[in-house]
Amino acid sequence: MPPRTAVTDRWDMWRYAPVMPLKAGESPVSLGEGLTPMHDLPKLAREIGVARLWVKDEGLNPTASFKARGMSAAVTRARGLKVPGLVVPTAGNAGAALTAYAAAAGILVRVYAPMTTPKPILDTITTLGADLQLVSGHIGDAGKQARAFAAESGYFDVSTLREPYRIEGKKTMGIELVEQLGWRMPTHVVYPTGGGTGLIGMWKVFAEMRDGGWLPKDVAMPHMIVAQADGCAPIVRAFKAGEEKATPWENPETHASGLRVPGPLGDRLILRALRESNGDAHSVSEQAIRDATLQLSRGSGVDAAPEGGCALAVTQELVAAGRIPKTAEVLVFNTGSGASYRF
Repeated sequence: MPPRTAVTDRWDMWRYAPVMPLKAGESPVSLGEGLTPMHDLPKLAREIGVARLWVKDEGLNPTASFKARGMSAAVTRARGLKVPGLVVPTAGNAGAALTAYAAAAGILVRVYAPMTTPKPILDTITTLGADLQLVSGHIGDAGKQARAFAAESGYFDVSTLREPYRIEGKKTMGIELVEQLGWRMPTHVVYPTGGGTGLIGMWKVFAEMRDGGWLPKDVAMPHMIVAQADGCAPIVRAFKAGEEKATPWENPETHASGLRVPGPLGDRLILRALRESNGDAHSVSEQAIRDATLQLSRGSGVDAAPEGGCALAVTQELVAAGRIPKTAEVLVFNTGSGASYRF
């Protein structure tokens, strides 16, 4: 277990403030993010054929996704540095999260989002006060416009992995899951992967916890597994080909908008984590995602987003193929709320 000074009495992700980017005497920009529930699902575990199955429900974060964690950390630092404004390209949830935390901090924000972004998420962005710019194309096209605006306006670009703090917020998912399991690891972590910051952050913090004495030096690290959609699977393709980086996906298409990231900036780090953890990567069809989203929701009571359904579908197919053993203790991430996709 970690030293007592490493875990505070807070009931949000800043519970782990001693290992977070927070200066002495500084208060975080927080809306109660983190400490999301993790549900043990014995019935679904039997159906799939594994020893244990958990789902960690990130849809209960502020603005209904795991993006709240990264944006809380990023906006905290942005406020401390007195930036004039913030800009981000988004597939949806990152824009909603940034807008919420920027509003809490009193910072101006502009969001570039594809026109295909789910309407409930766009409504959240405008309700919270961002300058929303709709873009023809995908998140890569939005990113180009966001970077151009940052260069001309002086706003800081908080795109995935273009600043160092979002990953520090995301790594708290890894600390939490270990604490929730009684300071031990699952054997496999299945993560729906678009930009991949969450997976990179968790793999980073697992090593930090081991090296910092929070976990035994000989702890068995989990196998990290990337879950993607057949219509946008750049990491899966690169992993299967043995590549160190991913080639951008042509014409990305999937109704799981958080997975519609054709050229993730962190591709090298994602692929490195998969190989260092002896992990895997797999993609599934749109119908498999829809079916598994319903299966996860009805089998757990969690209002699963399609990204979470994708993670469950990938788990099922990898177990059936023998790539996840039946003795596995698997943690599946549901990264957002299904309500954000219904309109």
